[in-house]
Amino acid sequence: MVEGRTRAVIFDVGNVLYDWNLRQFFQKLVPTHELELFLRDVVTLDWHNQHDAGRPFAETSAELIAQWPRFESAIAAFGPRFSDTVTGLLPGMGEIVSTLHARGVPLYAITNFSDEFWPPFRAREAAIFDLFEDVVVSGTERLVKPDPAIYRLALDRFGLAPHEAIFVDDREDNVRAAEALGIAGHHFHGAEPLHAELERRGLL
Repeated sequence: MVEGRTRAVIFDVGNVLYDWNLRQFFQKLVPTHELELFLRDVVTLDWHNQHDAGRPFAETSAELIAQWPRFESAIAAFGPRFSDTVTGLLPGMGEIVSTLHARGVPLYAITNFSDEFWPPFRAREAAIFDLFEDVVVSGTERLVKPDPAIYRLALDRFGLAPHEAIFVDDREDNVRAAEALGIAGHHFHGAEPLHAELERRGLL
């Protein structure tokens, strides 16, 4: 077994466990000829990242609607229906989570996610998240990846030393931040390479 000290897996959620797809959500709410503009200039990642940092949707949506009143209904739908933007488990990831759990590997997550949007999504996906020991949510903690503080908080809460965990994220900056603290990192590019890495570490 290689690097056998690794005993736990910490996952990101969006675009690692689950497919997060704004286009498929908003194409039902925004006229086709304005969809590209809407995704590029209206509901931007910078705007959404405010929710991950803890800002209430009531505030961010009011500001955005004031700037783009013709898109009021689409913007207003984003918060209450956020779970609909997350379309389902990515291929192979449900099997990886289930197998790790069956093998007794402790499962955790650190996710950049709104404190408001998380509870309904967590409830909808209880079959997966009930297998997890704990999840650190950025909007609840008002800390966002790749801030080193959110990783330190997670390790303390999870009861893990850095070398005991591998962290899986689709963003390289988030992976590098974890590695800088001594956590093994895996830049996610699909279930197959991840499975190979977890197998290499003796977890699968």
